[in-house]
Amino acid sequence: MLDVTVIEDPEAAAVSLDPVRARLLAELAAGPASAAMLAGRVGLPRQKVNYHLKTLERHGLVELAGERRKGNVTERLMRATAASYVISPLALASVQPDPDRFRDQLSARWLLALGARLVRDVGSLLTGAARARKRLATYALDGEVRFASAADRAAFVQELTAGVGALIRKYDAPGAEGGRDHRIVVAVHPTVKDPDGAAAPELDAP
Repeated sequence: MLDVTVIEDPEAAAVSLDPVRARLLAELAAGPASAAMLAGRVGLPRQKVNYHLKTLERHGLVELAGERRKGNVTERLMRATAASYVISPLALASVQPDPDRFRDQLSARWLLALGARLVRDVGSLLTGAARARKRLATYALDGEVRFASAADRAAFVQELTAGVGALIRKYDAPGAEGGRDHRIVVAVHPTVKDPDGAAAPELDAP
């Protein structure tokens, strides 16, 4: 089971968003189970659960973990293909965010568009790497900082922009034969304290 995987197919995305199937995915992420076992947990008939499992399996969201005999019946034990799923903007390709449409480093919506592109691109790279059975070279930096004031945050952003810009200019080799392009995204945003992301952020005075 993968830790996280990206759903790119629109039909698979729609399947995963069904409340019953989402509940089944959560149950199967915790461990393998049969339709009969799941029926008791989610309060549905076994036949109904089996129908949902076949739909999830058809879209690659669950897979066969094993089989076991129970009386005269052979039960199929299913498991989720990942512990968690992310829906790629490719699932809504015609209306996916395009950060190149406008560029505003102080815009939260531009940051959102960048994040969406990051999910899309890394998801596609993961899919290609899995097909080629190769590892994907990536790097991420995650941290938190408490600014004493809005002025300090503005100064931080200015220094960060200058520092990263200097590194890009130092190592950028556009004419290097055999080189490979990499995208760099650095984001600064208020920390979301509520686990559901529902907490209102603290806004700066105009």
